[in-house]
Amino acid sequence: MPDIKLSNGKKIPFTKEIDGFEIAKKISKSLEKAALIMEVDGDLKDLSHLIKKDSTVKIITSKDQEGLDAMRHDTTHIMAMAVQELFPGTKIAIGPAIKDGFYYDFSRQEPFTLQDLEKIEKKMKEIVEKDESTKREVWERKKAKDHYKKIGENYKVELVDSIPEDQEVSIYYHGKWYDLCRGPHLSSTGKIGKYFKLTKVSGAYWRGDSKNEMLQRIYGTSWPSQKELDEYLKRLEEAEKRDHRKLGKEMDLFHFREESPGSVFWHHKGWSLFQTLVDYMRIKQKNAGYREINTPELLDKSLWEKSGHWEKFGEHMFTSETPDEKVFAIKPMNCPGCVQIFNQGLKSYRDLPLKYSEFGKVHRYEPSGALHGLLRVRAFTQDDAHIFCTEEQITEECLSVTNLILEIYKDLGFENVLLKYSDRPETRVGEDKVWDKSEAALLEAIKKSKLKYEINKGEGAFYGPKIEFVLRDAIGRDWQCGTLQVDLNLPSRLGSTYVAKDGTKKVPVMLHRALFGSLERFIGILIEHYAGKLPLWLAPLQVVVLPIASEFDNYAKKIFEQCIKAGINTEVDLKNQKINYKIREHSLSKVPLLLICGEKEVKEKSVTIRSLGSTKQETLKLDKAIIEISKKNKLPIN
Repeated sequence: MPDIKLSNGKKIPFTKEIDGFEIAKKISKSLEKAALIMEVDGDLKDLSHLIKKDSTVKIITSKDQEGLDAMRHDTTHIMAMAVQELFPGTKIAIGPAIKDGFYYDFSRQEPFTLQDLEKIEKKMKEIVEKDESTKREVWERKKAKDHYKKIGENYKVELVDSIPEDQEVSIYYHGKWYDLCRGPHLSSTGKIGKYFKLTKVSGAYWRGDSKNEMLQRIYGTSWPSQKELDEYLKRLEEAEKRDHRKLGKEMDLFHFREESPGSVFWHHKGWSLFQTLVDYMRIKQKNAGYREINTPELLDKSLWEKSGHWEKFGEHMFTSETPDEKVFAIKPMNCPGCVQIFNQGLKSYRDLPLKYSEFGKVHRYEPSGALHGLLRVRAFTQDDAHIFCTEEQITEECLSVTNLILEIYKDLGFENVLLKYSDRPETRVGEDKVWDKSEAALLEAIKKSKLKYEINKGEGAFYGPKIEFVLRDAIGRDWQCGTLQVDLNLPSRLGSTYVAKDGTKKVPVMLHRALFGSLERFIGILIEHYAGKLPLWLAPLQVVVLPIASEFDNYAKKIFEQCIKAGINTEVDLKNQKINYKIREHSLSKVPLLLICGEKEVKEKSVTIRSLGSTKQETLKLDKAIIEISKKNKLPIN
């Protein structure tokens, strides 16, 4: 009979096979009440799952991320249950838990309205109140397919086909309603509680493919308490105000067009912001010993085959065939091109580490339904760098990159950074002994940095382990930006060598490094982090000069000219409109400083300064004002 080992190391012997309910009860009454699912030898299971052998068990509650995910997954089932009860004939597709919530995709002729969401939410609460029991059944694959074909649930038929042969086809019942699902699930509908909210409806292609039917996706969120729900809804409201697409339009930064989906049309101000970030990064990288290069955007298919990218990434590449029947790919990443530069000329161990940086434009096919402003595009610029070094230099160089990344994030207003370490995936290139070296060196660097980190098992790149740098923004959202990857495979595949101290030729280690990741995406994050109110040095338009009336236009032009000479991005607004209208207009477009001039300012050779977000004004002599603004308008370079 099984001995149950708990996560704290304590062992509890049982005289018969046991389920999670009994284990939780044995531990404590409070845990029995809070238990949602359990983890058995690393696998998540329903509490009703019978344990017949010695096992390590952890009881999962809503305080655990796995418990929160399970609760949200149950909520999405209950939402689908409510939808099919209220709107008979609606077909269901998939409904997973996601970060901070859940969604379910539906096929229905009529569009869902906001009033429909209210009805669905009300019905969900009735289902929760009934506290319907949940049970799991395993069906034969043929039975499941035949059943779903019979009732017209064609999406479920496809999903049954996609289940690997070595996995069970499981069906979960919530009362009489049921769904095809891997699980695990809570023991009854009442267990999810009443702290949920349906938030929006959007379109989504079946399986993210624009060739498939457009479905209706209902999003929602679910939390263990009213307080957590209220806090999340407040964050959601704040996020909507900060949406970079809305602010980008108000600030006249960029736009998108159907003729080139996923590619940014940068306006003058947006391009100015883009170039400011590039200028800042250039200086930081030059000071850190990087040499900037540039490689072609179009490369022969053969190079991508040799590097391994064609096999692993080919479906995401844009390709072109020339009249002489050669196939070229627009680069989806910069790495192979950089290796070709390293391979030019003989390299010695004395040359290493050799650091190449590149602001490389790359193109990757993303399904049209996945595109999202600057945050998910098809064409973007990576602030890439590749460091060629010896195996002995890996840890030191990884630490150097980590420190540089953290320094840059701090300059840009992000001080809360989490590291995520990802080791070898199932599908990969290279020998295990090479992966052993890479993983050990990268993990040692993380530990030496003394930063908080998490481990993502099996989530490394196909050629090496990696660190992801996750930023937390002003309203508590996490963004994965920078990456650092150790690669002992690509240099070997592409014939890179250096002459070692003993005169033999060795293959260098290649560190792949991006700090912003994608400049386009990082700009979107910056806009939302600052709610458009960028620091003066980053703002694409820093000053607007506003004369109170047309008789002061000449003085306004003089202020404008002096600001431009001082290197301050400035415009002068000479439109025949009231001053309060002008102030409001330029405040909405997030201009940091408004310089106002009238009769008093002309006489005193001064200017009145109004800062964005403040109702207070300050009057200074013009020369002094320009000196003060110039002090604040410097790149944060030490």
